[in-house]
Amino acid sequence: MEQRRELFLPAEWHRQQMVQLTWPHENTDWAYMLDEAIKCFVDIAVAISRREKLLIVAPDTDAVRKQLQMTAANIQNIRFFQCESNDTWARDHAFITILGDSVPHYLDFEFNGWGRKFAADKDNAINSKMYDAGVVKGEYEDCLSLVLEGGSIESDGKGTLLTTTHCLMAPHRNQPLTREQIEKRLIQMLHVKRVLWLDHGNLIGDDTDGHIDTIARFAPNDTIVHVRCDNPEDEQFADLQAMEAQLATFRTEEGKPYRLLALPSPDAIFDENGERLPATYANFLIMNNAVLYPTYAQPENDKQAAEVIAKAFPSYDIIGIDCRALIKQHGSLHCVTMQYPTIERYQESVKKL
Repeated sequence: MEQRRELFLPAEWHRQQMVQLTWPHENTDWAYMLDEAIKCFVDIAVAISRREKLLIVAPDTDAVRKQLQMTAANIQNIRFFQCESNDTWARDHAFITILGDSVPHYLDFEFNGWGRKFAADKDNAINSKMYDAGVVKGEYEDCLSLVLEGGSIESDGKGTLLTTTHCLMAPHRNQPLTREQIEKRLIQMLHVKRVLWLDHGNLIGDDTDGHIDTIARFAPNDTIVHVRCDNPEDEQFADLQAMEAQLATFRTEEGKPYRLLALPSPDAIFDENGERLPATYANFLIMNNAVLYPTYAQPENDKQAAEVIAKAFPSYDIIGIDCRALIKQHGSLHCVTMQYPTIERYQESVKKL
């Protein structure tokens, strides 16, 4: 009998079988700027499909296929799954995958629109429909007793979870659970050893109450890539300085300080009502051999961000995607994607894309 291995939450740079996008359509909040949003999603789909498998979830998959057929996308690398959706934030409604057995374990947490801010009933049903349709093969785990979004957690793949107090303790998530109770459940359900809590860094305009993937990200070799603000006149300056100071106090499981790499803050971007949007370079997607990162038509900042990410991922292609459209709905590139890690023996059993 095969010996069961210890389950673990892989880092994002673990080898992937595919990446998921949930496509924008006229019944989402993108309706008023749908063409602009689709153009950005097409750019992301092209970049992913030319490098690895891509799963696209949409209520009208024929329309999406037509949108991609005249582009440089590798259609042979794309699987389309027809399913209703409220919105497009796959990072927060898609499965969180645990490895360690002969098949992946797909954890289905409750997504409630970031604390009941937005409708999420259709998004919250996507995972079970995908699993029932055989889009993914492995063990389904019902974790719907806990509200948890993929953008709110970061794993180093070695048992450490990075998250923010602002988000996990925000209203309408998991009350009346205390921080200690939430931490215990995270350790049990995600098979991690410990949780590092950031208490600072909530970006202005962020609907998620401070997702970790907007401010600080794990990278290989005990590295944390994080947002820095060097402008004392910026209203986010003090909070981001406090976040950086707290990151400097964090230690690895072996008791060593993390290697900290600071990303620039984009120049402030505002919507048509003068409200600041949560533009950030930390919202990048790590793939098998590439990192896709958001750009904001700020040449110097965009270039500097690419250089920092390249230091964290020296053997990867660093590819910029113009995400000015995405931040108009208060998210960015990592927010609209979800990676699905793989194991060698699982490769043969996964349903052909």
